[in-house]
Amino acid sequence: MDAESTRSKSCSDKLALRQVSSLLSCETSRLVAPTENAYLAGLILPEDEISQVGCDRSFGENGRMQALSGRYWPRETKLNEKTPGYRFRPFQVLSVPSEELAALWPFAKPKSVPCPAISLEQERDSLTSGAKPKKARPGNVSAVWILAPSYNYPSAMTMDTGSKSVPTLCHSKTGLYETIINGVKQGNRASSPGARGASSLSRAKLWALFRKITPASVPHTYQTDVSPSGPLSDAIEAEDLPINTLQPHMPDITTYQDFKNPSNLEDPLQIRNQAIGDAKLVLKGWMANTGDESWGLDVLVDPKKRKR
Repeated sequence: MDAESTRSKSCSDKLALRQVSSLLSCETSRLVAPTENAYLAGLILPEDEISQVGCDRSFGENGRMQALSGRYWPRETKLNEKTPGYRFRPFQVLSVPSEELAALWPFAKPKSVPCPAISLEQERDSLTSGAKPKKARPGNVSAVWILAPSYNYPSAMTMDTGSKSVPTLCHSKTGLYETIINGVKQGNRASSPGARGASSLSRAKLWALFRKITPASVPHTYQTDVSPSGPLSDAIEAEDLPINTLQPHMPDITTYQDFKNPSNLEDPLQIRNQAIGDAKLVLKGWMANTGDESWGLDVLVDPKKRKR
């Protein structure tokens, strides 16, 4: 968090931005109203790796995000705690004792240990013996595991695994599991993954799932968890919502670039983009990563089937 300034987002930059944009993605922000539950409440770090000064500067209300304190999106609306909307919500930085961390996460990345000073004779002996110092190297294999949904209806992402049965992990049912190598599911080529090789968490698959959930011709409403008899019965009425909770008609969009940057001013994503834009003005210094969004959902079509 105290690294030198660069033109790329660091991990702390991304976490700081989420304090404004919430955990909602460009897909889910069109379906779910951004309430307090959509934001991180705390960040857990090993106790010996926490710099309180660095954390306060990176994430705190009096640090670099100070200019966003008290800001609301939509800009013209002042929200109360129960009103859906984007705002700067700083999270807590919590610590875990090193001993507990080692017991819970035995396969964590080993810490770099400085090499002790050795004599020229010892260095010569190590070279002649062929002994090499052990180094930790990042792997290109990722494991994805998602808890099964609590409802009894089949999940669209679960059906995509192609498995008739799913394993149980620590007495928890599995909703989705994948092994990803070089960005595609194991057993597929990275050069042409298609629908079979694309991860369910890839941009293309999430966009396709959104299209499946929300047909362009059918309006949808946000799920606000507000009901007259529910736990939030004293919440605000629907007419008081500052956000247009009606999902507007979305014309046929052919590229991911158009999907992420809608031209329709009534699209709920517009408000999220406003919040992110204002946050970037405060954080600043990043080079926009563009040029990789001019593709459509045809990338999920098998090239062999496409020729037929």
